[in-house]
Amino acid sequence: MNMQPPRLGRRPAALLALVATLALPLAGCSEEPKVYQGWVEADLIFVAPDEVGRLQTLAAKEGDHVEAGAPLFTLDDDLQAAEVNMYKAQLENAESAFSRADTLLKTRTGTQKAYDEAEAALRTARARLVTAQTRLDRRRRVSPVTGTVQQVYYRPGEIVPADRPVLAILPPENLKVRFFVPEALLPSIRHGERVRVGCDGCVAGLTAKVSFIARQAEFTPPVIYSLEERHKLVYLIEAKPDDPEKLRVGQPVDVALGTPAPAKAAEARK
Repeated sequence: MNMQPPRLGRRPAALLALVATLALPLAGCSEEPKVYQGWVEADLIFVAPDEVGRLQTLAAKEGDHVEAGAPLFTLDDDLQAAEVNMYKAQLENAESAFSRADTLLKTRTGTQKAYDEAEAALRTARARLVTAQTRLDRRRRVSPVTGTVQQVYYRPGEIVPADRPVLAILPPENLKVRFFVPEALLPSIRHGERVRVGCDGCVAGLTAKVSFIARQAEFTPPVIYSLEERHKLVYLIEAKPDDPEKLRVGQPVDVALGTPAPAKAAEARK
C-alpha cells in the first residue's frame, strides 16, 4: 500500500533538495571520506519588551559585541513610574491602617477581624508595589547572553508591540552546521563525532562535533515509499563548530565525514 511521504515542514523543497544532494568521494578509492553539502544556521536570541511602548534609547547596533547584562534598549516609562508612585502611597496608607488596628487590638478596643483585614490589605499593597516596580524595571532591557547583535528591528521613536523583538543576538555556541546523509550511512555516525568543515574562503582545518541526529527520515525529492526508492531517504545531521567565529550564518559548507584529527584548540576546549 502506498504511503504519503513525510512533510518537509517549513524548509523550501528546493533548498532541501540542494543541501541533501550527495557528493561523490573526493577520490576514487573507498578510503577517501565522502563530502556532503550543508549550510550554517543559528539559534538567535530575540530580545523583546513585555509590554507595548515607544523605544527611547538603543544602546547597540548590528555587529556590536555585547556582554551578558549589558544595556540594550529602554522604552518610555511614564505610566509605569506613575503606577509605582500610586502603589507607594497605597502602601503607606495600608501600613498606617495596620498600625492602628494592631494598637487597638493590643489595648482591647479593636477586633481581631479588623486586625486581619488590615493585615491582608497591607500584604496586597506590598504585592502591588512589587509588581509595579517590576514592570518599571523591565522597561530597561539588558542582554541575556554574550554574543553579537545580528539584527535590529526597531529604531528610537518607533512603537514596539508587546513580545516583538527589538533586536536579535547570536551567542557563538548557538551556531551549527546542518547537512543530510543517506540512510545507509546513518549507523556509522555517532553523537559527539567530529566532522571536517570546509567552505570558500574558510581557513583550513575547521571541525565540528555532531550534536543532533534526526530520528525521522525525509525524502528528497518527495517520492512514494518503495524498495527501489529507499536509497533516497536522508537524515538531518547537526554539528556544533569548534571555531564558530570563523563561520557565518547562511554560509554554504562542505562536510566531510570520517575521523579527523582534532585541532589543538578544539582539544583544549573539551
